[in-house]
Amino acid sequence: MWGQLSAYLTSVLGPAGPLIAMGVLGVFFIVMTLPIFLTRKEDPFDRLAGSGVGPLAAAKKDKEIAQLRQQQVGPNLDKFAAFLEPQDQQEFSDRRLKLIQAGYRTKSAVRTYHFLQLVLGLVGLVVGAIYTFLISETADLKWMAAYTLGPGFAGYYAPSYWVEKRRQTRREEIENGFPDALDLMLVCIEAGQSLDQAVQRVAKEIAPSCAALSEELTIVSNEMRAGKERPVVLRDLAERCDIPDISAFVTVMIQSATFGTSLGEALRVYASEMRDKRVTRAEEKANKLPTKMTLCTMMFTVPPLLIIMVGPSVYDIYVHMVQR
Repeated sequence: MWGQLSAYLTSVLGPAGPLIAMGVLGVFFIVMTLPIFLTRKEDPFDRLAGSGVGPLAAAKKDKEIAQLRQQQVGPNLDKFAAFLEPQDQQEFSDRRLKLIQAGYRTKSAVRTYHFLQLVLGLVGLVVGAIYTFLISETADLKWMAAYTLGPGFAGYYAPSYWVEKRRQTRREEIENGFPDALDLMLVCIEAGQSLDQAVQRVAKEIAPSCAALSEELTIVSNEMRAGKERPVVLRDLAERCDIPDISAFVTVMIQSATFGTSLGEALRVYASEMRDKRVTRAEEKANKLPTKMTLCTMMFTVPPLLIIMVGPSVYDIYVHMVQR
């Protein structure tokens, strides 16, 4: 029976047919067993919270009041924490900071990141191996190695590329919305509100236009209400955003509180500078546009124009040469 099956696979998939079938079968078994390992048993406290009685039910109703903690999203990877988290504390802190800057704040963000790296790397490696077996007769050893390892490396580094892309996009969004937030904060301060109240109001008002900055200001407001010292909260904001404008804003706020100067006057001067800086950035992008369009113009405009203008003449010359 095994001989007949092997002969059938060889006739359908080529000489590497049995190996491909075994690889596909192994991947199928791995996928089937993953839910068993990743299924999280229901916690008794969760059942108590869902019953609608007790202090846990009350805390569940009021969870929108304080958003200091993020709920876990995705599979429960606590049992694999020793394998999916860097053991070096500095490396773990750097990785978590980059994920926070990209908008991933959950407790298990680092584990999920390394889990995706592992899974996508293995999937890419399996796909590359299958493709290599299919073309094994037509490719040399060098290209076979490239086809096998290339998808694995691409899958392994795909989460890093995604996180960095999200991080840059989020920074640009915060940087563009920060001058408007300063103007709103200045209006709130001049209306008689304290800095804590102004931050809370600005976070609420700016949410439709800049959700990322609204999220950061909401965290600042919640931490201040929780009793955390204001300089520490502001420095954490600068570290999470990693934007020079916000770092300078934090320095201005701390110095204003330290030396007792007017907070409204400091905000007015700094908001004016931020508006001018945003206009300067827009003008810089506009000045770069002609240079960037030059290559596109040369590639997509000049060749068709030459074909239209010179093409008939070239065709007439060719016809005369053939007739002679």
